[in-house]
Amino acid sequence: MFSNPRRASRLSLSEKFSRLRVRLRDAEWRRYGGTLLLGKLVGVGLVLLIMAVATGLFFTHVYAQGTAPEIKGSDVVNPLNTVWTLVAAFLVFGMQVGFTMLEAGFCRSRETVNVLVECVVDTCLCGILFYAIGFAFMFAHGNGFIGYHWFFLQGAPATYESTGVAFLAVWIFQFAFADTCSTITSGAMIGRTGFVGDLLYSFCVTGFIYPIIGHWAWGPDGWLALMGSEGHFFPALGMGFHDFAGSTVVHTIGGFIALAGAIVLGPRLGRKFTRDGGGPMLPHDLTIAVSGGLILWFGWYGFNPGSTLSAMDLEGIGRVAANTTLAACAAGLTSIIYGYFKMKKWDASYTTNGFLAGLVAITCPCYWVSPTGAVLLGGIAGVIVIMGVDLLEYLRIDDPIGAVPVHGICGIWGTLSLGLFASGQFGATGPLGPDNSAPLRGLFYGGGTQVLKAQFIGSACITLATFGVAMVVMLIVNAMGMLRLPAEMESYGMDLHEHGISAYPEYVISALGAPSGMSQQLPAPQPMASMATAKPLPHIAS
Repeated sequence: MFSNPRRASRLSLSEKFSRLRVRLRDAEWRRYGGTLLLGKLVGVGLVLLIMAVATGLFFTHVYAQGTAPEIKGSDVVNPLNTVWTLVAAFLVFGMQVGFTMLEAGFCRSRETVNVLVECVVDTCLCGILFYAIGFAFMFAHGNGFIGYHWFFLQGAPATYESTGVAFLAVWIFQFAFADTCSTITSGAMIGRTGFVGDLLYSFCVTGFIYPIIGHWAWGPDGWLALMGSEGHFFPALGMGFHDFAGSTVVHTIGGFIALAGAIVLGPRLGRKFTRDGGGPMLPHDLTIAVSGGLILWFGWYGFNPGSTLSAMDLEGIGRVAANTTLAACAAGLTSIIYGYFKMKKWDASYTTNGFLAGLVAITCPCYWVSPTGAVLLGGIAGVIVIMGVDLLEYLRIDDPIGAVPVHGICGIWGTLSLGLFASGQFGATGPLGPDNSAPLRGLFYGGGTQVLKAQFIGSACITLATFGVAMVVMLIVNAMGMLRLPAEMESYGMDLHEHGISAYPEYVISALGAPSGMSQQLPAPQPMASMATAKPLPHIAS
């Protein structure tokens, strides 16, 4: 029979002790029991040793509750603000795609390649110049008129001033702004500017004009920014110049450099103005132009909200983005409506330059106005830009893109509008949030003319200085024979002469867009079959 394996489990406690006493009298069993007990003790010891070694290797930095490392707010806030600034910088840089498409679409087909190359090379040149001297002139400490530290980004701190944002993140954000100003300049000068001349004046714009004059308003010790305070210019005013994202610093500077260039260059060959019985030369591709304008609108969401340099100012970011949107919408509508009453046509170029004018205008006051104020000032900008186009047409100034009315004139309007529409609710942005202890209040909100006076002084000083210096630069480059192409080369075609290729080598859109240099390369027109003699396709034959 088989023994029952469950028998031992049925023993009582007293029976188990009795059995143990019997076994302890057996010497063989005592040796077996001792060996078993010793093995278990050794096993427990090894487990404890392994635990001690593992703790020493992997958990040596465990702190007692009273000595836990302190996590500062800046350890979280500064990285977030830096990421926000970089994302905004990437959006602003993306505006270069919009500018390129806008200018290429509004120009003639014969100068399209020139626009493409200029926009790309200007961007590359701007990056090197802003690294070498531009950022130092504009954003370093100096004497109120020019900065003179951090050349070639040497000796720069880890973060910029009190923003807490990484220094190089601020640099790339401001580089994108400088690139925008440089691209605005070329808009009024396309179609007749030599490529070498473009490089020369771009060198002056990005390396000197924009950063030095921009320092007055945006530098840490800029004389316009500190205007109205004790010990600085015009202390009795009690108010400094404000330009949140650059209606003056970026757009007015770029627009009035463009005006100087357009005046010195003169109009394109064949350009006949309205008062002389002509009209503007037609854009060759409105699809590209309007699409480029919409890309610019998208990039403006980095341009304006990103100028907070702070993701912590969540209310400010939301307000700026909403104001930017509303101003553009209002301007786009008023421009196309005003254009319809003027021409009885719904003009695509009017509404495109209209919403761009609204974006330019809201760039300065976007932080300090209410949504209602944004709608009003944007709507006014949509009318002003068309009036500006008409003014340039009357003055016989050839601006193919409308850079001067959009950026120059509406930049002035947007800067002045702060003195009218500042709602008296908002003060200044900051790395940890807004500081509304000293809000700006405009004339229409019971604030009097104090803000308006400061804005007028700042806008006038920057506009006049920019235009005067730019005229000198353009005249010098023109005197060197490098600004405007000779007439025969312009007639031949800028793309063919300057770059050796047409943007559309396989076809010509119209005779007006065909450069003379392509006349011998055009294929002879082929006779087309009439509808009456054309043979039906097999799959649709009756």
